[in-house]
Amino acid sequence: MKILVAVKRVIDYNVKPRVKSDGTGVELANVKMSMNPFDEIALEQAVREKEAGRASEVVAVSVGPQAAQETLRTALAVGADRAILVTTDDEIEPLSVAKVLKAVVDSEKPDMVFLGKQAIDDDSNQTGQMLAALLGWGQATFASKLELKDGEAIVTREVDGGLQTIAVKLPAVLTVDLRLNEPRYASLPNIMKARKKPIEQKTLSEFNISSQPRLKILKVEEPQARKAGVKVKNVAELVEKLKNDAGVL
Repeated sequence: MKILVAVKRVIDYNVKPRVKSDGTGVELANVKMSMNPFDEIALEQAVREKEAGRASEVVAVSVGPQAAQETLRTALAVGADRAILVTTDDEIEPLSVAKVLKAVVDSEKPDMVFLGKQAIDDDSNQTGQMLAALLGWGQATFASKLELKDGEAIVTREVDGGLQTIAVKLPAVLTVDLRLNEPRYASLPNIMKARKKPIEQKTLSEFNISSQPRLKILKVEEPQARKAGVKVKNVAELVEKLKNDAGVL
């Protein structure tokens, strides 16, 4: 079984994003970038399936600028066998990414596609679902547990009401949640080996896919700073403050 894993280059989760002075977006210059944390979990699960003998090959794919090569080299160091970069310097939306991934799937013919449930930069939570729709495949989203057997994926999902377990026939698209696993760190020898591995590069034009946006960002601004909280001695004082100070009662 071949598994395709989509990974995205985002601002490192330890970095506090800064809004550009003109309000057109988030500042990316001289900012530490890394692999989207949810995609790290997707990659880890794919590598575990390979180590368990249930997968024969793990292919990492990313859509973005040339700098995304470093994200793919991290994927290779963790355990991916090959990497594909579809280069573009444009900001592309989930539907365009899903179309690119569909084209890669049509070429690579994997049995499963793993993605993070969302990226921490735009929080769209759309690419996996759109990809499944374009492919006509079954999908299991927000996976917190996975078992592969008899041509099916038994997936436990995190939903609003608790946990839901479903069976999806392969091929299928899987988006992963935080509790599925704990991603490993790449060892130094594997990092050095990954630097020498070739990364297959393609362009959007090769797939005849446009990066023309369908959404327009009008303005980006920092959220308002929260006021410091206060302690109250009893319920009566709490009610009084809610009524007179906050004006919510």
